[in-house]
Amino acid sequence: MLIKSLKAWRRDGKSGPVRAWFACLFAGLLLSGCSTVCLEPEELCASGNANTSLHPRASAVLAPQAPTAAPAPAPALEPVDPVRTAPIYLPGQDAGAPGLSNPAASPAASPATGTARVALLLPLTSPSLGAAAEAVRAGFMAAAERDGAGIQVDVVPTSDNADEALATYTRAGAAHDIIVGPLSRPAVGALIASGKVDKPTVALNHPEVRGTLPPRMLVAGLSIEDEARQAAEWAAREHPHGRVLILTGSPAWAQRAAGAFEARWSELGHTGQRFALPSSDGRVDPALLQDLKARLEVDPPELLFAAVDVAELRQVRTFVGATLPVYGGASINPGRTPGLGATELDGIHVVDLPWLVLPDHPAVMVYPRQADPETPLYMQRLYALGIDAFLVARQLAAQQAAAPAAASSIDGVTGRLTFGANAGLTRREAAAVYRDGNFTPVEPGP
Repeated sequence: MLIKSLKAWRRDGKSGPVRAWFACLFAGLLLSGCSTVCLEPEELCASGNANTSLHPRASAVLAPQAPTAAPAPAPALEPVDPVRTAPIYLPGQDAGAPGLSNPAASPAASPATGTARVALLLPLTSPSLGAAAEAVRAGFMAAAERDGAGIQVDVVPTSDNADEALATYTRAGAAHDIIVGPLSRPAVGALIASGKVDKPTVALNHPEVRGTLPPRMLVAGLSIEDEARQAAEWAAREHPHGRVLILTGSPAWAQRAAGAFEARWSELGHTGQRFALPSSDGRVDPALLQDLKARLEVDPPELLFAAVDVAELRQVRTFVGATLPVYGGASINPGRTPGLGATELDGIHVVDLPWLVLPDHPAVMVYPRQADPETPLYMQRLYALGIDAFLVARQLAAQQAAAPAAASSIDGVTGRLTFGANAGLTRREAAAVYRDGNFTPVEPGP
């Protein structure tokens, strides 16, 4: 009778109250809370702090009253909205204590024929990764709201514990066609080592040790190393006979970026050297800057690669000038504020996500931005990762009936994504030159 009443409300143009009723019901029953994140760039290609917001909890739910007249024969029920925006809990999980037995909790009933069931596995309960997970979830659901026809999304929360993530993955696999996650590097590594990847899986981070992936797994995580290699290829095309000086910061992510650039630069037949540029509390020692200036005057390279953050690069350019072209990845992106740019960074060559440097690209502008314009860049990257993770999962769902699966390319908000049978997933990010707070796109080549 409740379902008939709700359907009657919908036929009478009162679908808004029905949706509000369900929203209150789900918010009251499911997860609410907040969490904080503090990540090093090597974990999720980002660093910083942010808070998620509390989910409202309904204090009361009013049911519609039954009609007084005898009801007409009930029409066939329309399918419910397949997109879920609140976490669900699988058997063996508890909203208050993930991992504990809770046989009453269960995923949604099996969808109608033709609907692909996608589980989004995220460490939403993690104190350290919860905010990052929420950013990915928000982007994923934004894409699902726009492009989710025929897709049922269930957000499945877990912690950042690798063993728990693996157990949750196994339970989710029993009820879903495609799994998106895990998010943390250790959890991705544990899943690969387990040999339990038996459903199409889109991992959201790269494992610590690169190697052969399970046949049904794609890795969609953002990669500092991939950005550095693309920067090397771009620089080599523009400076075919140039020598490079690689400015290297202290953090592990900076060392990895420098190593990836240097290796690709060498493969392309070029030479270069490194110059260590450590900093303390974001400040580079003036004596080091003086040494760098002297080095550039005595033996000038043709270009620089900056494996440093944007604050350190500003100090370098202010001290040694802006004559030499500079190439780098997301770490040197100062953000986009048209007309209010950092003039000392004018002319730098940045490899980063189209979401950040090409906001007017047709593949980017169709998706909603986060509500807070002051959202840190690293959180915006995670939001964009969520959008593209959904697009990859949707494409995998479309290929379920194909045998063999065809190669696919997607113009995503994190770049041009190419993937297919036994080919893994590759991403070509955007290349752009920064000037006056704007980015001018550059065709980076193949």
